[in-house]
Amino acid sequence: MDEREERLAGYVSAVILRCTARAAGLLGGPRADLVRPAESDDDWYANVLWIERRKCLLLMHAGTLFPVFVADVRTAAWRPPGRAVVAAIESALAREQLAAGALGALDSDEIVIAATASRRVLGYLNETGHACRNAVELASGLEHVDVDALNHGLCRLLHNRDGYITPMDLIARRGDRG
Repeated sequence: MDEREERLAGYVSAVILRCTARAAGLLGGPRADLVRPAESDDDWYANVLWIERRKCLLLMHAGTLFPVFVADVRTAAWRPPGRAVVAAIESALAREQLAAGALGALDSDEIVIAATASRRVLGYLNETGHACRNAVELASGLEHVDVDALNHGLCRLLHNRDGYITPMDLIARRGDRG
């Protein structure tokens, strides 16, 4: 096993946060230095959306497409990203009355920033980003958006993944397997 494989082997139990170039910049890692662990349905994806000249963060669980939109983020509050990312995800899970571990273990000390791996998940992430921008426009601005209501609605957004299905349906399906 070479040095790179040994390094990646240590990420088996970690939360893998796959970042776009913008998200990697926000969360503190140059894109070229990102690790590339094996793809998993338990990975999380992150992208930065610029809405009304403010940074917003969109997180998405790869296996269920469960979205977490965070408005008006400040870089300093997200470095290191562990606590802030886990707090945002746990808050979103609680809002939907889901257990903190419903989408896998969330350890703020075990966050690994990685390169994106699935173009399909990136497509869903972009589609959800467009829904966020649309919601802000309909609310007449970011300061007027009820972020909890927006996140609640995003969890019910239909995606064409093995037939049209919502993230909440994918979570229920995941629970049936476990």
